[in-house]
Amino acid sequence: MEKENHEDYGRTFDAMSINDDSSAFSDCNSERSGEVTSASSESRRLLISCATEHSDDMIRQLVSDLGSCSVDKQKQAAMEIRLIAKNKPENRLKIAKEGAVKPLISLILSPDLQLQEYGVTAILNLSLCDENKEVITSLGAIEPLVLALKTGTSTTKENAACALFRLSQVEEYKTTIGRSGAIPRLVSLLEAGGMRAKKDASTALYSLCSVKENKIRAVESGIMKPLVELMVDLGSNMVDKSVFILSLLVSQPEARQALVNEEGIPVLVELIEDGSRKQKEIAVGILLALCEDNEVYRGMAAREGAIPPLVALSQSGANHAKQKAEQLIELLRQPRSSNIAAKASDVSV
Repeated sequence: MEKENHEDYGRTFDAMSINDDSSAFSDCNSERSGEVTSASSESRRLLISCATEHSDDMIRQLVSDLGSCSVDKQKQAAMEIRLIAKNKPENRLKIAKEGAVKPLISLILSPDLQLQEYGVTAILNLSLCDENKEVITSLGAIEPLVLALKTGTSTTKENAACALFRLSQVEEYKTTIGRSGAIPRLVSLLEAGGMRAKKDASTALYSLCSVKENKIRAVESGIMKPLVELMVDLGSNMVDKSVFILSLLVSQPEARQALVNEEGIPVLVELIEDGSRKQKEIAVGILLALCEDNEVYRGMAAREGAIPPLVALSQSGANHAKQKAEQLIELLRQPRSSNIAAKASDVSV
């Protein structure tokens, strides 16, 4: 049985489901069809059966098989449930109503990595049905999904991040997920994972960090370092995602200090100079938030050469970007006291 790497439906992140300004996250789609090409004849028969009006009995049998003493039988049942939840949206509610969620959560805790992966991916696909999110959460899926971020295969980690994102679309679950220990592990995935993992982790983090306490957790977990590193590569499709997350975090004093400590100011200046239209607008807003109440940061921004690209942006940018650029130019051109200037020259970041 060939392992499936990605789930199409679980990775289709509608920008409007996060925030009107977050089109940066709408490209998190699977690059593969997600079909298991070497499925057995029995597997195909089950899938065909589940596509008919007589699928209820077959779903009931698969749910029963999740509790089998045979690991192979559990794997087969979890794989089938994962696929029929992916390919037929109407089956997602049926599967949950038949009691699949609890045994699938148990599979996530399995030491068998493939069984864990199938369990995580099945939960992800069931979470695409809004009516299933409450039962998935109430039956205790969050902590096993967080554990899977640490112990699973690369695909398991990616799909666990996706599932946590889906659950975080319910506002009241964001705090629960944050308190479960998800954020440090998502930050680790953002820093050390592959490109798919980075996309999935950033999407989950963007959703979770709309809550203040999760912003602080993210900063304490070291999120600023990978964000700044990802912003440096202007050719990467992670730049937009990173600046959107940063635009949420910068409201917190801890985040502003961490950003400066990670040498974020020169990176922001470079974005204002060479970034895309959207990147310039967000970067100037972040830099404005840094500089509004901190003369030291103003001095650092001026020394990094921020004024010329800001002038250019004030002359050719969109209205919102022009206004921010003009505000920031005015701040940077204000006379500084000698002691503040000295601090700006001597500050260690």
